[in-house]
Amino acid sequence: MFKILIIEDDYKIRQIILEHIEKWGFEGLSVEEFNNILTIFLKYSPHLILLDINLPAFDGFYWCKKIREISEVPIIFISSRTSNMDIIMAINQGGDDYIQKPFSMEVLISKINALLRRAYSYRKAAVNAIEYQGVILNLPDNQLLYQEQKLELTKNEFKIMLVLMKNKGTIVKREQIMQSLWEDESFIDDNTLTVNINRLRKKLSQIGLSEFIQTRKGQGYMIL
Repeated sequence: MFKILIIEDDYKIRQIILEHIEKWGFEGLSVEEFNNILTIFLKYSPHLILLDINLPAFDGFYWCKKIREISEVPIIFISSRTSNMDIIMAINQGGDDYIQKPFSMEVLISKINALLRRAYSYRKAAVNAIEYQGVILNLPDNQLLYQEQKLELTKNEFKIMLVLMKNKGTIVKREQIMQSLWEDESFIDDNTLTVNINRLRKKLSQIGLSEFIQTRKGQGYMIL
């Protein structure tokens, strides 16, 4: 079942949209907390997004740009704005279509179906990121994002973060991390992992994440 994320601050409009898309066999989720849209997107992992422009805090252009940094998921803008400049900005930020309010629900459903067919027939619209506690690990380019800040990670630092993020909230043994860095941990000096962990922690502390990686003595590491 295709999942659709509705990012619309007008309660009545988003409820009408939600009711209609569910009637057509889609699963829907309406955003109600507009400060954490990227986190909601990553947790829900929708197949398509309906995105208004006028939103609390940051506008739809901002969130479209943020989502495009980590995903190619189809995005349809729905807005009362009618100027050509708004439409151009929406497309330039990564939007796939633009519908002006008020609109026919039949037209919206038709556009959703058409875009889903194109998106999932010819390209993979997967989410290329892992999120935990507001920390986002961007898989394609070895970047870590946190509160509008970016860290460029080395290959080893990225692999360490990846295995820890995949096992978030649980202890990861040192041997398991070493296996993710090298094919056979027997070729690795244990101190080498410690050096890599310390370098990674130093980088994380620069963006306010000094306690993100925890040591569990005699067991391994975990993120909280």
